[in-house]
Amino acid sequence: MESTASSWTAVPRAVLRLTALLLLVLAGVLLIPAVGRMRAAERDPLIRRWCRAVARAAGVRVRITGAAAPTGGLLVVANHISWLDIPLLAAVRPARMLAKAEVRAWPVAGAVAARGGTLFIERDRLRALPDTVGRLAAALRGGAAVVAFPEGSTWCGRAQGRFRRAVFQAALDAGVPVQPVRIHYRSAGGAASTTPAFVGDDPLLASLWRVASARGLVAEVEVLPMPAAGDRADRRALADAAQEALRRASTGPQSTSHP
Repeated sequence: MESTASSWTAVPRAVLRLTALLLLVLAGVLLIPAVGRMRAAERDPLIRRWCRAVARAAGVRVRITGAAAPTGGLLVVANHISWLDIPLLAAVRPARMLAKAEVRAWPVAGAVAARGGTLFIERDRLRALPDTVGRLAAALRGGAAVVAFPEGSTWCGRAQGRFRRAVFQAALDAGVPVQPVRIHYRSAGGAASTTPAFVGDDPLLASLWRVASARGLVAEVEVLPMPAAGDRADRRALADAAQEALRRASTGPQSTSHP
């Protein structure tokens, strides 16, 4: 893991950022009932702005390339590096999240996730998987966008895990497209950064402090082309096509989009 700034100036900067972040998240929790009653045309731009504000409050600049379909059922799949991935993807298109059941217990963030309509999955209970796929497919049929991290866990950003296929079955069952999205973090100098990585037994508060203490972090979010019709024959082909799209984006030229 990369070292963060150790000067005294890093401490007040981190405290100010975390205070702003906490206030934004608490405001989001309080406003969920009111925002939920809004029409999508009014609600979605508000959520996008709030999600960008969350990242900026943590000291992270956001660069988004491309756009997802603004309406209709859509399964958004992305590589998973950090807790920051969640607001970044919601800044692309507001969506319901598919998250591990343990997220419910996270301080503050767990409450936001539950009240925001997150679909929780118990990964250690294989018998519960068909029910989860069914609930996911139902949400997609209803016109919702759902965000899933098919790797099943966070990675440092310099490597990726194999995409699990269950969520892709839900997209096939619902007859909705799959939107691959690549997330990448860079330091102020442009090098790949592992500072936001939230892996292993890393405590959430330690990760929050590490991000808030850093200087010049940039999050790059690249909305990639959807898999072609010929890649959707079954969930294996669909999962492989989506992961291949991320692999090509990781090894190809980097975008130069602006915040």
